[in-house]
Amino acid sequence: MAALTFFILLSNLLISFLFYRHKNNHLSTFLAIHTHFFTDYLLFCFLNKLPLVIKKWTRSFYSALGLHYLCTMIEYIRGGIAELSPATAVIDCNGLGYAVNISLNTYAAIQGKKECKLYIYEAIREDAYILYGFADKQERELFLLLISVSGIGGNTARMILSALSPSELVNVISTENANLLKTVKGIGLKTAQRVIVDLKDKIKTGSAAAGDTGTIGGLLTAANAQIQEEAVAALTMLGFAQAPSQKVVLGILKEDPDASVEQVIKLALKRL
Repeated sequence: MAALTFFILLSNLLISFLFYRHKNNHLSTFLAIHTHFFTDYLLFCFLNKLPLVIKKWTRSFYSALGLHYLCTMIEYIRGGIAELSPATAVIDCNGLGYAVNISLNTYAAIQGKKECKLYIYEAIREDAYILYGFADKQERELFLLLISVSGIGGNTARMILSALSPSELVNVISTENANLLKTVKGIGLKTAQRVIVDLKDKIKTGSAAAGDTGTIGGLLTAANAQIQEEAVAALTMLGFAQAPSQKVVLGILKEDPDASVEQVIKLALKRL
């Protein structure tokens, strides 16, 4: 663009100079031509910058409205599973392959199947168009709640939903267990606290866990949240990874909510 601008400037100066030489002291004509050139130059610059200005204004407008990711044109995709990994799935829909980012929960739900139906969330930005897929609407709703929290993006939300099942996440938020939430990779204590503060009033405890346990009775109570934390800490000190330990402990406490810390640890050692 700079080279083209310089070329136009040089060409117009040359034409103006030649015109002035041939017209002999027609200074007004020279000034008129020069003014016309300068106006053309300004118009040229404006037209080149206009798309960028419009793009910037549009981006700022949508950012102010919080519409960075707002787009729900695709409700779901149903088709054959062409490729599958714990992080992504390629769904063949009438010869068109959709690459969809998935959580470990969704991976477990569709693993071993030839066909599946994924509920879709479209993340559309100026530099990317990303699809996130979920085995059920409940997980997608939790995903949408997570990305509404400042500092939580699509990948971080997917990481949370991979480390915790929907019912476990609901339990963590409803019992305000920030210590468990911060064990998820990429989540610090402040972010975990922000998630809990922002979402604790939005979570429908009774219905959100329906996809996994069926009733609120399957969730942990605030009373044994401390037992869960102590058991996971003990297992971690013994050398077990946090994420598997958390899932095993949560499973044990769902089966026997009255179990003591010692009992939970002994059962967990048999399952890990």
